[in-house]
Amino acid sequence: MNRESRSRILIVDDAPENLQVLVEALRGIYSVIVAKSGFKALELALLVPPPDLILLDIMMPEMDGFEVCRRLQEDPRTRSIPVLFITALHDEESENRGLTLGAVDFITKPFNPQLVKARVRTQLELKRLRERVRRFLDEDRGGSEAGIAPESHQGG
Repeated sequence: MNRESRSRILIVDDAPENLQVLVEALRGIYSVIVAKSGFKALELALLVPPPDLILLDIMMPEMDGFEVCRRLQEDPRTRSIPVLFITALHDEESENRGLTLGAVDFITKPFNPQLVKARVRTQLELKRLRERVRRFLDEDRGGSEAGIAPESHQGG
């Protein structure tokens, strides 16, 4: 639980009542950051350190969640942040579009706080596992380059 308490969650929704429900569900477990627009979400995604996960509303004025997700995926600095769409849309086309753009899951409104917590926890664990694998592979490559006798450098 201690590792989760350090995880940063960015919640993006233009409706104050949705923000309130989500913040109340996740506060105390995670560090919660809030944005009320897509533009602000893109700005906050570049924080150092960046959020570990983004809960992103689809239907927002000016820039919808699909566009925010597309921009996050295009930027190498934000590409690895998992995006969970939070939406009232229940149609297959919206889900397909979101997943194609790079979202990892959907949470439908009205929110069930226990379901929100479970999906956030699952996605954070998957992200941690991906990072561990990436570090392991990087260390493995680094070890070879650091002179741990890869075959190509032996017998020379």
